[in-house]
Amino acid sequence: MTITRLDPEERLTGAVIYNGLVHLAGQVADDASLDAEGQMADILAQVDTLLAKAGTDKSRLLSVQIFLADMADMAAMNRAWDKWLDRNNKPARATVEAKLANPAWRVELTGIAALPSA
Repeated sequence: MTITRLDPEERLTGAVIYNGLVHLAGQVADDASLDAEGQMADILAQVDTLLAKAGTDKSRLLSVQIFLADMADMAAMNRAWDKWLDRNNKPARATVEAKLANPAWRVELTGIAALPSA
């Protein structure tokens, strides 16, 4: 089976497609000066773009992992999530507190989505 890599960077690839699944790299906000809600909205827009490049969309997300620098940001992050979420196709989700690579980042997200059937 072919492995397809989308948006390769110096140390990682934005998404990897293999065996009918799209594996998202950890996505962080382009603008780290935003609050947690703004960062999450930025990240979710990036997810939409990556999934579209892969030929799928958020309705086919299987699982999502969210990393918060501070659990006090949970409500703010969830406001952006709730505005974006496909209510008919909710993925499995976990949210944990973690020290992120850049202290300005409030949120990081990764996930796995399915491609449509051929």
